[in-house]
Amino acid sequence: MIFINFKTYKQGTGQAAFELAKICQKVAKKTSVQIFPLVQAADIFNLAHQGLKVWAQHVDNINFGPHTGQILPQAVADAGAEGILLNHSEHKLPVEVVKETLKRCQTLGLKTLVCSDSLEEAKVIAEAKPDLIAYEPPEFIGSRTDSVSTAKPEVIKDFVNEIKKIPVLVGAGIHSQKDVRMALQLGTKGILVATDVVLAEKPEKQLLELAGGLR
Repeated sequence: MIFINFKTYKQGTGQAAFELAKICQKVAKKTSVQIFPLVQAADIFNLAHQGLKVWAQHVDNINFGPHTGQILPQAVADAGAEGILLNHSEHKLPVEVVKETLKRCQTLGLKTLVCSDSLEEAKVIAEAKPDLIAYEPPEFIGSRTDSVSTAKPEVIKDFVNEIKKIPVLVGAGIHSQKDVRMALQLGTKGILVATDVVLAEKPEKQLLELAGGLR
């Protein structure tokens, strides 16, 4: 499976988000690889109600009430999101907040993907039983040349062996079919990417390349 974080890039916002999500759908159908767009809260309703499967990039640990500017999990679910991402490196949260937010999302039927930058953090998060955990070593995040799967394969192998009951994805510098194949050989179930697809000159071509490593 491939999760694509649209972030707040121009190429992943508004109408561009719709076009990119359609590409994800097209490549998923062509390759039989599960592909999940992670979109901004403002784009969820539009994309979901045009038949596109999307996840939210973040929600806050809140219920209905006076929480101006925060993202309400119930609103994300009602808008049509199938799941949520939490604890991305660009929006880190205290572990206890992650665990409480997971519980809230689970009661709403939202699938959950949680990022972690260390095995120690992941072990604590795993106690709350997210559906997926993505491992993102900080030193490889955003790299266009190095990836954790090729530079430090032993780190991924150890991570997968320790987090046994929850499927593991790998992020941080994944940018080639070779990276994807190596990650799968080490026991992961897929990848989490962003710039390599969203900012690509030809996103469909790049996504097909990555999906080829999962077939």
